[in-house]
Amino acid sequence: MKWETPLWMVACLLFASLPRVPGQPDTTCYAFVGETVILPCTTTSPGELILSKSMLYWQIESVLVHFFHNGQDSLSYQDERYHGRTSLFLDQMKHGNFSLKLSNVQLLDTAVYTCIYKQTGDHPNKTQKSKINLIVSAPSSTEEAPSPSGHSQVSFRSPADVPRLAVLPIFFHLLVMLGVCHL
Repeated sequence: MKWETPLWMVACLLFASLPRVPGQPDTTCYAFVGETVILPCTTTSPGELILSKSMLYWQIESVLVHFFHNGQDSLSYQDERYHGRTSLFLDQMKHGNFSLKLSNVQLLDTAVYTCIYKQTGDHPNKTQKSKINLIVSAPSSTEEAPSPSGHSQVSFRSPADVPRLAVLPIFFHLLVMLGVCHL
């Protein structure tokens, strides 16, 4: 795994802990086409959760991305674009981690995702929602001069070719928001 993917995962989780602005997504995550991204979602409920009495929806407006109900995935109504590409961290859900792992990210995955958690049964908690903005970028391609054989070649840039300095404004903004740096 390249260092950029874990770096974006850490950035997403850090942004998820920042104060929320009403009407805006709780956090923004970035990914390149073909990568795997984790969209963070956690509950504030204390203690261990009873998954057999829980409902978890991941959706984009009315499009169902992933549904978990009564202790198991229930994907019969999942939108076909997401079939086989989503998963939850089942071993961490009872502790409140409802993050969604989205594999083989596509440009069409760019959207605001909503994570909705609800405890059902005799003592239901209020519904908890969070919104995550996912921005997907395509690796850029560049046309090169013809090779000595006379054929032109196209090279595709990978996420590793993105200048590392592009990440600095994000971390500077994070440090300012956390009060570590002052303008």
